[in-house]
Amino acid sequence: MPEASELTGKYNLDPTHSRVGFVARHAMVTKVRGSFNDLKGSGFFDADNPSASKIELEIDAKSIDTRNADRDNHLRGNDFFDMDTYPKITFASTSITKAGGDTYQVVGDLTIKGVTKSIDFEVELSGPVKDPWGNTRVGLEGRTEVSRKDWGITWNAPLEAGGILVSDKVTLEFEVSAVKEA
Repeated sequence: MPEASELTGKYNLDPTHSRVGFVARHAMVTKVRGSFNDLKGSGFFDADNPSASKIELEIDAKSIDTRNADRDNHLRGNDFFDMDTYPKITFASTSITKAGGDTYQVVGDLTIKGVTKSIDFEVELSGPVKDPWGNTRVGLEGRTEVSRKDWGITWNAPLEAGGILVSDKVTLEFEVSAVKEA
């Protein structure tokens, strides 16, 4: 395990090596995956006192990408995210505690469509490493399941054989590379 002094500091998200994505069940038989391609974030990590740490993330909602233009446009509209009215999705941590080893419990406020709800998830910390440019870099990976209805995203369609087109439960996935400020 690296020394606390190596890890402690301010970090900026590296958007080209990070992914914030989601998985939802479609037609009750398959999973559709997507991600947001335009995001920025920063944080402060205190290895000696994780409760003094914080994470902030801002996502351009219109950067949604499910590899299907028609579906992406539907998600951008009023049925789902209403991105013209609510162009940003944000997350701000309210609590970070050590869960054991390289794992931390993160609690924070996720704002979608102007609605803020608390979510919690475990995140695994990897690194630090020195990249080829001399930067100190860490990785954070985690996931959590949420109900999209908590943010007023309720559109759906019934299936002829029973069930619904889009699951209420959505898995949020985070794979983040962050660079320590010098």
